[in-house]
Amino acid sequence: MAQTLLIADDESSIRMLIKKYAEFDGFKIVEAVDGMDTVTKALENSIDLAIVDIMMPELDGFSACREIRKRKPELPIIILSARSDEYDRIHGFEIGIDDYVVKPFSAKELIMRVHAVLKRVADPNKTKENTGIIRINGLELNLNAHLVYINGEKTLLSPREYDLLVYLVQNRGIALKREQILLNVWGYDFYGDERTLDTHIKLLRRNLQEYGKQIVTVRGVGYRFDEK
Repeated sequence: MAQTLLIADDESSIRMLIKKYAEFDGFKIVEAVDGMDTVTKALENSIDLAIVDIMMPELDGFSACREIRKRKPELPIIILSARSDEYDRIHGFEIGIDDYVVKPFSAKELIMRVHAVLKRVADPNKTKENTGIIRINGLELNLNAHLVYINGEKTLLSPREYDLLVYLVQNRGIALKREQILLNVWGYDFYGDERTLDTHIKLLRRNLQEYGKQIVTVRGVGYRFDEK
């Protein structure tokens, strides 16, 4: 059965471009022209993934995503934005979006990102070590329950932050290339867009509190999780 995408953008040319590539790839399309329309269409239709522009009339994309999250917390969302500031990326990931794409963008790459997000949602246990408990000092990962504890207290991570942490911990002590991390956590090479990874590393370090310092930047390579 064909999956359905919600394309929300007040620019008809953007909607038409995405729709063209998405339909060619076998997706069904629902369109929204402003923020309020986005919320209504997302809640009233059977949507598999929403692509939402930030700068829309009636209600901005971030606000629309927050409203959707209240009723459909499991719906994957990709944000489109002309703004590439780290603040906007962090804000988006904090409210639970799955990906952030900066305009101008490649429609072909966008559809690849759609497939990668849908694949992750369909198979959240894709990590190679998906059972048991990993303890590193006061940091504990319960891979069966998808929970993370810091000094005995449960900490909340986004699904992508969790996947990133699991991958780093499972490969602890190894200097992992950026492209390698993107391929294994996001599902494919992001064509050099490494800001998504850097933003998630920043958020993950903050959420891990004192254990965030164990995620070490390896200059010219990527990142490494140190056990000590």
